Amino acid sequence: MTSSQTEDGPASAKAGDWRMDRIGTALRGENPTVLRRLEAGFAAIGDVQFLPGYSVLLIDEPGVQRLSDLPKPKRLAFLADMDQLGEAVERACQRLDPDFRRVNLEILGNTDPFLHAHIWPRFESGRRMDPVQLVSNPRSGQVWETAVLDPPTTTSGPLAQLSATVARSSYLTPDIRTWLTRTITELLTAYRKLHFPLGTGLIHGDAYPGNTLWDGTSVRLGDWDEAATGPRELDLANTHQGVRFGRTPTAIEAFTRAYGHDPRGWPGLPVLIAMRDLHTLGSFIRRADTGDPHATRQLEHRLSTLRSGSTTARWDIF
Repeated sequence: MTSSQTEDGPASAKAGDWRMDRIGTALRGENPTVLRRLEAGFAAIGDVQFLPGYSVLLIDEPGVQRLSDLPKPKRLAFLADMDQLGEAVERACQRLDPDFRRVNLEILGNTDPFLHAHIWPRFESGRRMDPVQLVSNPRSGQVWETAVLDPPTTTSGPLAQLSATVARSSYLTPDIRTWLTRTITELLTAYRKLHFPLGTGLIHGDAYPGNTLWDGTSVRLGDWDEAATGPRELDLANTHQGVRFGRTPTAIEAFTRAYGHDPRGWPGLPVLIAMRDLHTLGSFIRRADTGDPHATRQLEHRLSTLRSGSTTARWDIF
């Protein structure tokens, strides 16, 4: 999404940034990505143009998380706005790029706690179709990553946005807030002492199966809001942290063989996994602040397992 509010990847927003409150700043005329006001929302250009013309429709009511939260007339107005923005992107891309193929429209909401829709332009293969092409390795059947994007340089450290979320949360108790702040500080101290064998390069910042787009057997890695230049191991840690969600040793072993690098003997991996664990809390804290009961239950479960020291306790997938 345009947000990242999709959490704390290396290119996360700093406290006080308009990206921390996209809808509020849009309503106040302070969101620089807004193209124009529509009937039920705001048409906005994507922060990161990994697909030229990528745009987002933001609802114009803070606190609305799902399409079903709206009364029927406004639902229809939001969907009409999505159609209008999609058609505008389609016309612009057709006029400017002969390789344009179509637009795809999506309403996701897996991470950001506000209603929004994605407008994805698609281009013919081989020319700007995707910033990352995931292709099958003929020997292993796994995917390999080929970057064709010049990403932004890291502007703030990992967990920067989580720190801001914790500081301003109305739901967290003082005890939990203190524990999270101390844990973030300890992990960042350990992180800054690490040596990264794979060096620095393009990283997605939130690479996990929920951010893949499938078309039959063809797969693309989407949601590049947190893309940046940083230590490559940050993306690998996400796969290993997936044991929280049922990822098996067999699956991790297959991924490791396909990728060609095994970080499991590297002392920095537990630090990055612990950082990833915390990274997942941000959206649940924001949803708990709005009174979402499902997110609140999951947040309490994750906090309980983290404070107990468990590194393998199962978490629900949202």
